[in-house]
Amino acid sequence: MTDDRNDPPDPFPTGFGSPPPSRFPPIEETVVAATADPPSDWNQGADAHDLPTAENRLMRLGRFAFPPGEPPDDEGLAARDQRWTSRVIVFAALMLVIFNARSAQEWSRQQAPGWVSTTVQQLSDVWGAQVAQLGADQPVQGVREAYHGVRDARFPGQPPAT
Repeated sequence: MTDDRNDPPDPFPTGFGSPPPSRFPPIEETVVAATADPPSDWNQGADAHDLPTAENRLMRLGRFAFPPGEPPDDEGLAARDQRWTSRVIVFAALMLVIFNARSAQEWSRQQAPGWVSTTVQQLSDVWGAQVAQLGADQPVQGVREAYHGVRDARFPGQPPAT
């Protein structure tokens, strides 16, 4: 005969006693008899698209004056995309001309002396002065100063930037 009193407890016990009585009464499941749908004013022949909508008179007039055309084909879509791309490029170029006039000055100073580089340098000097009077060069100056500040930053004990 073996002595079970010295064995370790079972890690996965399966024999449980009856649970303690619940303080809550059991839920009584009641089956509700299926009743017919309540009477309604739904019209089976109605179409949701036939309902009147509150439409702006200006929208109606615009649709009357400019009726929508047929959907564009592949060539029309390509032309629309090309127009959009062209507008974005022109807009970006104008923003660069206005807000980055200094880059044309720096570029013309780096070129070999000649009629073209001298003309571009003089025009860019005049344009840069006009843009500076409007204050459009301030964002570029702020970004440049922030960049130089971060570039020249050093850790404690590090030698200063040269």
